[in-house]
Amino acid sequence: MKFISEYRDPELARAYLDEIRRSVTREWSIMEVCGGQTHSLVKHGIINLLPEEINMIHGPGCPVCVTPLNLIDKAIYLAEEKGVILCSFGDMLRVPGSKKSLLEAKAEGADIRILYSPLEAVNIAEQNPDKEVVFFAVGFETTAPANALSVVHAKRRGIENYSILSSHVLVPPAIEAVMEDDESKVDGFLAAGHVCTIMGTLEYYPLVERFNVPIVVTGFEPVDILQGILMVIKQLESGKAEVENQYSRIVSEEGNPAAQDTIFEVFEVTDRLWRGMEVIPMSGYKIKEKYRNYDATIKFDVNIEEAEENQECIAGEIMKGIKKPFECPNFGAKCKPENPLGAPMVSSEGACAAYYHFSDLIAQ
Repeated sequence: MKFISEYRDPELARAYLDEIRRSVTREWSIMEVCGGQTHSLVKHGIINLLPEEINMIHGPGCPVCVTPLNLIDKAIYLAEEKGVILCSFGDMLRVPGSKKSLLEAKAEGADIRILYSPLEAVNIAEQNPDKEVVFFAVGFETTAPANALSVVHAKRRGIENYSILSSHVLVPPAIEAVMEDDESKVDGFLAAGHVCTIMGTLEYYPLVERFNVPIVVTGFEPVDILQGILMVIKQLESGKAEVENQYSRIVSEEGNPAAQDTIFEVFEVTDRLWRGMEVIPMSGYKIKEKYRNYDATIKFDVNIEEAEENQECIAGEIMKGIKKPFECPNFGAKCKPENPLGAPMVSSEGACAAYYHFSDLIAQ
């Protein structure tokens, strides 16, 4: 339990809360970028314990939530019309597409499998040479190395019936988009610790300089979150704007060079549409030309237009930090995990799911 139990120490958490209360003198809005941090804030009741001057804003750091409708529709099309074995992380299955979810397609007979690693999908392709296997590669920079590695392994092993449907998005451009949105009012950020484990902290310095906001790379346990908030507050109260690393036990400035090399062997940066938001320039990964045979969109010539979002879902406003889940008129009523209107209600990193499952901890 090392590096877990000590970051759930109640006495240490109280000490940080006391110091936060002593340090804050005015209202500040802090965005935690990652959905995992949102769940920690809500599940452990931290939001209710913070002084009222601190407003925690939930950011777009849920990769499942920002995966566009047309990519879910493409995945369903591949499974139903092309007869591929479609593999995916479990979070994606209940996210609604324009007509149905992957789980509904699976119930109707499509061969859709839940995996824990894309390398499992490569093995499935090797074991089923007469079937095409597609891995639905969703995630931020954190999951990109494993997804890229699956392509490298497939090519090295001569496995030609494997490909990925890529929906990778990047954190720094998302922070930039939030800061450029006139409706978003953010004074400082808690950056996602797991992303920075891969990419390091260097790419946040230009954002701090441009927007004059503190960015503190933060972990996910209660003490991590509280220490990260305190570090942001101390910067704001003293008029500073710097990159700081609360998660230094894991994150280094340069990140993981080997993982980065694997990413950029297979992927290159491209513009990306974010569900409920808009196209954010240079905010995603696409497969390089040298690996085009492993790009499912090219391999199967999939061309499905973007469908309209459900007008009853305010996921875009929630992910941009403009509204909280309980401000949606359908939250917990028409929109529930078993019948979601949008992805944030079913993803394990979705803000709506956090509020729904731990609503007894939320003062509404």
